[in-house]
Amino acid sequence: MNVVIDWNAFILVFAAALIGACAVVGFYAMGLRLLVRGGHAPVVSPAEFTDAITVITEKDLKRAAKQAAKAAKKSPLTDAQKRLSLVGAYACFVVCAIAVIGGIALIVIGGH
Repeated sequence: MNVVIDWNAFILVFAAALIGACAVVGFYAMGLRLLVRGGHAPVVSPAEFTDAITVITEKDLKRAAKQAAKAAKKSPLTDAQKRLSLVGAYACFVVCAIAVIGGIALIVIGGH
C-alpha cells in the first residue's frame, strides 16, 4: 500500500487555518479594545465552581465595576468618538462571528 500526501493541499489548509485564527483573535482583541475605549468595559461576575477557588469575590466585582464607571466618566473622548468606538467594536465582533460561521459552514458543507 502506497500513501501519497498532497503537500500543496496541506500547506494551503495550514495557511488558511493560521490566517483565519489570527484574524479571529485579532478582530476580537480589537473589538474588546474599542469596547473599553467607548466606555463599556466588560465586567464579568464571579464564577462559582464546586471544589474550586473562586476567581473573583463580590467585593472585587463591585470594585471593578466602580473603577470601570469612573474610567468611563474620565474619558477624554467626545460622545461621537465614543459612539464610533462602539460601532467599530460591534463591527469587529460581527467579523469574528462571520469568520466562525463561515468556517463551520465550510466544514459542514465541504465535508459532503
